[in-house]
Amino acid sequence: MIEDTSIRYTTIKAPEKRHTQKGSAQDVRETVAAALEDIRQRGDAAVREYSNKFDKYDADSYLLTQEQVDEAIARVPEQTIEDIKYVQAQVRRMAEAQLDSLKDFEIETLPGVHLGQKNVPITDVGAYIPGGKYPLLASAHMTILTAKVAGVQRVAACTPLIRGEMPDATIAAMHLAGADEIYLLGGIQAIGAMAIGTESIRPVNMLAGPGNAFVAEAKRQLYGEVGIDLFAGPTEVLIVADEEADPFITAVDLLSQAEHGPDSPAVLITTSREVAEQTQAHIDALLPEMPTKDFAEPAWRDWGEIHVVDTLDDAYALADEYAFEHVQILTAEPREALEKMHNYGALFLGEGTCVSYGDKSIGTNHVLPTRGAARYTGGLWVGKFLRTVTYQEITNTESSAFFGELTGRAARAESFEGHARSGDVRAAKYGQATLDWSDQY
Repeated sequence: MIEDTSIRYTTIKAPEKRHTQKGSAQDVRETVAAALEDIRQRGDAAVREYSNKFDKYDADSYLLTQEQVDEAIARVPEQTIEDIKYVQAQVRRMAEAQLDSLKDFEIETLPGVHLGQKNVPITDVGAYIPGGKYPLLASAHMTILTAKVAGVQRVAACTPLIRGEMPDATIAAMHLAGADEIYLLGGIQAIGAMAIGTESIRPVNMLAGPGNAFVAEAKRQLYGEVGIDLFAGPTEVLIVADEEADPFITAVDLLSQAEHGPDSPAVLITTSREVAEQTQAHIDALLPEMPTKDFAEPAWRDWGEIHVVDTLDDAYALADEYAFEHVQILTAEPREALEKMHNYGALFLGEGTCVSYGDKSIGTNHVLPTRGAARYTGGLWVGKFLRTVTYQEITNTESSAFFGELTGRAARAESFEGHARSGDVRAAKYGQATLDWSDQY
């Protein structure tokens, strides 16, 4: 974070630590690089070795059969299946609205000069659905389903075992989201197999989905060879609150995101010292009994912050300096933030709207920029799975001759003689120009 010293604020709680490194630690980089090179050289054999080493899992094929998928779905409670379907309907509705906002077009700029734009889906996408401590079912909705709405032909999806067991609910979510292939693979080996390809896994053109530090680093190292959705870091939440905010809700909402991991920052910026102090008191009371305190407690201790500012304009300006992933607005006029704020992954407006809704159920995509990336990019959306391409056609000979002469002059101004000659020949064939470098026309 770059602090703007023109913004006056009083700090009630400062972080014990501060993120100073945007990339991965050296040991993570080296481990990932070695594993990816091994997968590149040995293919399936390397993938199998890493799966055994990291996940204690081996199989004749990591690709789940339809029978295995059906068996996994059958083990999931009916209510969970219904909830998955309902949430996916919300995500689909949002993604379809986004797709509808992207229009192909064609314009005629001069007689017979047609310029056009098309949005073409990526053909093959790899989706990673994390396991670990928390099975992130919602990541299947956000990555797989959004890609399928965009028109992606093939989505290959990977997820690891969870504590040595088949992640039935995750598999159900992946299948219902529309995954064309589901692999029981995790970590570097999953990312490497999808991006590089092996004897049994056809490579993809883009990777999407969150993961741990090794998954994030693997995506970073493979970027360029394939596309990726985002460079992911720890989950972040920032709340802007005024004197009318409920300190208890504020505390609960901060801790709801701190439980993502021990390095997840949670920040409160408020115009009310009373709200600040009461929020801190509620957090102190809630944390000891919180079931996920093993993550939430160090996250709040090491990365939690509370600041008091003079005005809401100062609060919005300070929040923009953080450029956090999730920004929640607990003020009397929350929609004011839509005009006043610029740098955020997603805004959650008003007390009735919490970040957890975005994470789990409401329909907007929860794959969002972290570590300041909100200054230059938004989150995952249907457009990430599309390539906006252009085309052009000139059917009028006079127009082609005109552009031939114009291109000849423009290219020679840059000393591109070959480019100029491509224009010259059309100016000569379709118009009155002569070629001083050939007697062809």
